[in-house]
Amino acid sequence: MPDPFDTDYVNLTSPAVAHYMIVPSDGADLPVRPRAIYVNAAGTAVLQDNDGEAVTYDLAAGSILSIRPTRVMATGTTAQLVAWY
Repeated sequence: MPDPFDTDYVNLTSPAVAHYMIVPSDGADLPVRPRAIYVNAAGTAVLQDNDGEAVTYDLAAGSILSIRPTRVMATGTTAQLVAWY
C-alpha cells in the first residue's frame, strides 16, 4: 500500500505508526517504549518510569495516557492496555 508520509519525521506529536498489546511484567521492561498508552478495558495500571518509580492509575476504558513508561507492573495491573509507538 502506498504511504505518502513514509519519509516524514516521526516524533511525539505525529500519529503512532505501530502498536502492541501490553503484557504486564514485574521483572521485564516493555519491548518497545511507547509514545502513549490506550486503555482498552478499564481497571488499574501500575506504571514504572525511568527512575524505577511505580505509580498506580485508576483508568477508564478509552483513555489515552501520554506517558512513556519503561515497565507496566503485573502486580496491581488489571486494565487491558495497548502501547502506541
